[in-house]
Amino acid sequence: MRPIANTRSAAGVPTGRLAVWWVVASEIVIFGGLLASYIMQRLAHPEWADQAAVTNTYIGAFNTFVLLSSSLSAVLAHQAAERGDGKRAANLLYVTCLGAVTFLVVKAFEWNMEISHGYTLQSNTFWSFYYTAAGIHALHVIAGAIIMLIIAADAKKNAELHRVELIGIYWHFVDIVWIFLFPLLYIAK
Repeated sequence: MRPIANTRSAAGVPTGRLAVWWVVASEIVIFGGLLASYIMQRLAHPEWADQAAVTNTYIGAFNTFVLLSSSLSAVLAHQAAERGDGKRAANLLYVTCLGAVTFLVVKAFEWNMEISHGYTLQSNTFWSFYYTAAGIHALHVIAGAIIMLIIAADAKKNAELHRVELIGIYWHFVDIVWIFLFPLLYIAK
C-alpha cells in the first residue's frame, strides 16, 4: 500500500511535490532577502569592488561547472526513476552527491586560502556578506546531499522512486541560487 502522501493531491499536484515547492518558495524568500541586501549595499559601497577583486573567479567558475554537471545527473536520475529503473536512478544520485562533495571540498580549499590571507567574516561588510551567502548556500548543498543519499538508498531497492523528482527540484534550486551568487560575489568587480 502506498503512503497517503503519495496518493493525495492538492489542485492536481501530488502533496510531496507541493511540499517541495513550498520549501523552495520559503528558501527564495531567505536568499532573495540576502541577495537584495547585498545588492543594495554593493551599490552604496563602490569600494567593495576592491574586495570582490580578491575572490578567485576560476574557483567560482569551476564550482559553477560542478553544480551544473550535478544538476544534469539529477535530471538523468529523474528520467531513470520515471522509467522504473531505481538502480540507475540511485547511481545517478550518487554522482550528483559526488558533485556536492566536490563543490564543498573546493569551497573549503577556497575559504582556507582566503582566511589565510586575512579575509575573514570580520574583515569588512563585503566579506561578511560573502561568507554568509556562500555559507548558507553550502549548508543547503550539505542538506541536499544527505537527503539525496537517503533517497538513493530507497531508489536502489526500486522503492519510493517518486522522491527522486522531489530531491531533483530541491537540487535545481540550490544550483539556481549559485547561478546568482557566482556573478555577484566573483564576477561583479
